[in-house]
Amino acid sequence: MSANSLSHLRVLDLSRVLAGPWCGQILADLGAEVIKVERPGAGDDTRAWGPPFLKDCEGKETKQGAYYLAANRGKKSITLDLSTEQGQAIVRKLASNSDILIENYKVGTLDRYGLGYKELSALNPRLIYCSVTGFGQTGPLCEQPAYDFLIQALGGLMSVTGSPEGEPQKVGIPIVDLVTGIYSSVGILAAIASREKTGVGSHIDVAMMDVQVGLLSNQAMNYLVGGKTPMRTGNAHPNIQPQQVFSARDADFIIVVGNEGQFANLCNAIGMPELINDDRFSSNAARVRNKDALVQLLALKFREDDRATWVSKIGQSGVPCGPINSIPEVFAEPQVQHRGILRNLEHTISATIPQVGSPLVFNGVRAMAEIPPPGLGVDTEAVLSELGVTPQEQNELRTLGII
Repeated sequence: MSANSLSHLRVLDLSRVLAGPWCGQILADLGAEVIKVERPGAGDDTRAWGPPFLKDCEGKETKQGAYYLAANRGKKSITLDLSTEQGQAIVRKLASNSDILIENYKVGTLDRYGLGYKELSALNPRLIYCSVTGFGQTGPLCEQPAYDFLIQALGGLMSVTGSPEGEPQKVGIPIVDLVTGIYSSVGILAAIASREKTGVGSHIDVAMMDVQVGLLSNQAMNYLVGGKTPMRTGNAHPNIQPQQVFSARDADFIIVVGNEGQFANLCNAIGMPELINDDRFSSNAARVRNKDALVQLLALKFREDDRATWVSKIGQSGVPCGPINSIPEVFAEPQVQHRGILRNLEHTISATIPQVGSPLVFNGVRAMAEIPPPGLGVDTEAVLSELGVTPQEQNELRTLGII
């Protein structure tokens, strides 16, 4: 296994915004050739989602939004109008020579274009066709559009996120989009493994709603087993205590106690050993039932000193503990810097472009495509030429606005 283990695969990425492109970027980081198909003139919606936008070498803003730059590393970009017969014919040629196709069009759209799984798998039986939608290919909502925010609400995530006294909150990143992209890549890898045995591709149906319901995990089981509706508990864990935010004399920090040994270590580290044998706190179940009393005692104690002191004492005792970093502080963390997940790639528009690499490391090598997110349509000519489309034919397509 290596960081370029998918270098023998070609991916046709017909997706836009985040979930599908995130999947494509994962495959690109693993070495696959990814051809991103975008609308002529406009491209992926996220190119315009800003500011901020990438600046060129002269400091002028380009048409590449930071959102787009987060999910399209390692890809080639071609522009193609899929609503035209000529554009559809080119997609068929590309699909015939691809291993994987990723799309997140509304249900039925590509079928109307003659680009659905049934049509393309007839041309290429080995094709792995991954459809990413808000609600899946079936069901009463299958034809409805969806964004991450809506799925967080419908799928229950917001009902358990936020302060009990405040309004429901969405997660600060588009978590459902991102995890949908991850699940899509997992499904694709499984389909590749299956194809090695059968020689036949698969149609993978990934719904953001399904992903979100799956992400309910322990909260779902709290309801299914306990029969009570999980509620918002702020930063406090519903099943394990103490796990939440505390305020020191100067700043906030978090403690994450996961077992009885860690609770004993915490009590000794902060000079409160009497809590270990207190019947109210002698087991995790007892601490959860008596959370308010425990948190009140700890909160009073932590007000006595600064955050740095507590983080040092508690951390040295083997209990997970740390500050709540801002994004700049994350990239300044020695551990993050040591791991080298932040890279600067050479770019044709800007001198360099920052990229947060893949978390996957194979045999000491981080899986990360060295090609920066592409400018709109920069690879159209090369890709079409490879398909046998002549320069004259390309000029005609360009005149018609098809590419």
